[in-house]
Amino acid sequence: MTDSPTPTSFPTTDPASAQPGKSYPAHTAQDAAAKAARAAEAQRAWRRTPFDERARLMRAAATVLRARRDELAALMTSEMGKTVADGRAEIEKCASACDHFASHAAGYLARQTVEIPGYKAFVTYNPLGVVLAVMPWNFPFWQVFRFAAPALMAGNGGVLKHASNVPGCALAIESVFKEAGFPEGLFATVLVKSAEVKALIESAHIAAVTLTGSVPAGRSVATTAGSVLKKCVLELGGADAYLVLEDADVAAAAKVCAAARMVNGGQSCIAGKRFIVVRPLRAAFEAAMVEAMRHYEMGDPRDPATKLGPLQSVEARDQIHAQVQESIAKGATLLLGGVLPDRPGAWYPATVLGNVKPGQPAHDDEVFGPVAAVIEAASEQDAIAIANASEFGLGSGVLTRDMARGERIAAEELDAGMSFVNDNVRSDPRMPFGGVKHSGYGRECADFGIREFVNVKSVQVKA
Repeated sequence: MTDSPTPTSFPTTDPASAQPGKSYPAHTAQDAAAKAARAAEAQRAWRRTPFDERARLMRAAATVLRARRDELAALMTSEMGKTVADGRAEIEKCASACDHFASHAAGYLARQTVEIPGYKAFVTYNPLGVVLAVMPWNFPFWQVFRFAAPALMAGNGGVLKHASNVPGCALAIESVFKEAGFPEGLFATVLVKSAEVKALIESAHIAAVTLTGSVPAGRSVATTAGSVLKKCVLELGGADAYLVLEDADVAAAAKVCAAARMVNGGQSCIAGKRFIVVRPLRAAFEAAMVEAMRHYEMGDPRDPATKLGPLQSVEARDQIHAQVQESIAKGATLLLGGVLPDRPGAWYPATVLGNVKPGQPAHDDEVFGPVAAVIEAASEQDAIAIANASEFGLGSGVLTRDMARGERIAAEELDAGMSFVNDNVRSDPRMPFGGVKHSGYGRECADFGIREFVNVKSVQVKA
């Protein structure tokens, strides 16, 4: 979490053209500290606000999101290159999360009675205070609302330190809560560099921190939070493995795997990245995967029909191309794509690599772009071993015609926080979201997520 000295502004760049976009004034460290203090003050009153009122305002936020859907989707396109179709779907998902937690927060946080003779005993859930959210650029609205909807419904406040390349999105999120009628200052955006995060975590006005980002960023946040004994939740990288077993429908499996790989142009922690295929199906699967990936053609991200827009930056694109080139130099076979387009902007084609083995970046590292790595396995057990031989453990998948077999492997064998059978991994407000190993710890969404930032308090009253 190191970057340049405190800037005076946050400029944006259109990834499709590499042309400069709008620039936003930066906040000073003093500004950020003042916003955290105001959030803490607002939270002290908010925590006593009844659930019904919190829910009314959260539903109002959902209404604002839907009313501003096209505007907010266009903002994502201009700042980080998301296709307008994906942007509109992301805003709808945020609104759905607001509705879900408005409806279910009171139940998730209801007192739980415990039978202890001679006592009235129960467990109750109290908010912690203000939660600092350090968020990434790839889902600039969803990542934030995934935290904010449950945290605010639990009675907490929020301070958002967003990625530096999406300042307009960051400020727009604050404006959504303001327009919905939430208390002034309860949710605040601070436009500061990562160097300022340490001071915010250490601030007396911040009670806890949540981060979605890289492993190094997670280590940095966890170290600082641990030094001041504050709760943190980390959702970090992923190298999601999909097992294609010998009884799979090859064409159907390839479509699922291509969809998994191409989530957000491949720029997703839960995008499928390693496709582990048992030996008898490898050749047929590679051919089917190439055909499935061909359908993701590069195009204008502002065209609703486009399936693959630019990546978030030219620098990120070049890093992905370097990983592809190194993998090929170390023995991988280029089956599709892998060539830099001769055009301005952060463009990279849908790419498929075969013969991917240990020692290649496509096998060992997280490739954060539209690059599918096909890995051969000798058997089901070998495929499971390859899948689990990773520092990451976020999502995973199993492709098979045998539902009982797929369920067993998904539930019992794969070292991941989430596992899907015959479908691609996705987040859902109704299901816990998170990982193990270097993919982080803690959970978001559902009852598990809303209880991350509360004091689980035991109360006993002697009869």
